[in-house]
Amino acid sequence: MDIKPGKNIAIKVPLHKWKDTIEFYRDKVGLEVTKELTNSVGFEFGDMTLWIDRVERQSQVDVWLELFTEDPDQALDHLESPQRDELEPLDGVTGHWTSDPAGVVLLLRNE
Repeated sequence: MDIKPGKNIAIKVPLHKWKDTIEFYRDKVGLEVTKELTNSVGFEFGDMTLWIDRVERQSQVDVWLELFTEDPDQALDHLESPQRDELEPLDGVTGHWTSDPAGVVLLLRNE
């Protein structure tokens, strides 16, 4: 089973911490903003994009990782991880949301 890092990392941030978190990565760390959406800001993070996502009804920070694989169904079985596709819509993406044993959310998808 071939699974490799994707191109995106997302930090899901509670509404009350979002502005400070954006300012931290932009102004203190010095990352370049590459995309701005209503509830998300993307930063250049080496070969990846670090997304800081504002989540209205969340009390803690979550880190979500993207993994590429040719067969997301087979990868889900291989990892023996739960299917969690209810987490966020997968519009136009062939894949599945899942999580590791520690609860880190993973997107298993075609590249």
